Amino acid sequence: MVKSEREIIGEAVLKYRKRAGLSQEGLAEKADIHPNYVGRIERGECSATLEILLKLAKAVNVHPHKLFLKL
Repeated sequence: MVKSEREIIGEAVLKYRKRAGLSQEGLAEKADIHPNYVGRIERGECSATLEILLKLAKAVNVHPHKLFLKL
């Protein structure tokens, strides 16, 4: 089964969150978004705006392009 763009980006967010040693709640706090939204993004259930993806990348200290590498 081919993964959607949302799923690929969500997996990247999850990977970098774990590498940063953050919980979903911790990432949400650093990125100033709701913890449920982090979970939905990681599961590929919703599309995140560019603004949100930039906040997430900054919160886990990675360049934003890394969230898109497997697209």
